[in-house]
Amino acid sequence: MIRTLFRYFILPLLLFLLARSFLRSFLASLRSGRSNGGVVPGAPELQAGGDLKRDPVCGTYVSGAVSVKRTVKGIVVHFCSNECRDKYGA
Repeated sequence: MIRTLFRYFILPLLLFLLARSFLRSFLASLRSGRSNGGVVPGAPELQAGGDLKRDPVCGTYVSGAVSVKRTVKGIVVHFCSNECRDKYGA
């Protein structure tokens, strides 16, 4: 009884869900035009790692390479966004 249930219902359901997942992933990559692994031509390459800087407004940690910077009294302060930069000291 259990073997029959597994063979005719559970196993086909699991195979269907697995195939659907792969198919959705494949179709999403075709629709977005990123069949090359998500690399956008002409986008600057960012190095992994590096220093993380803490945004003094919201507390988010952001890479020093991509942070929004502002010099305050000779010290470079790093922000996660322009909004946080504008809120700082306002």
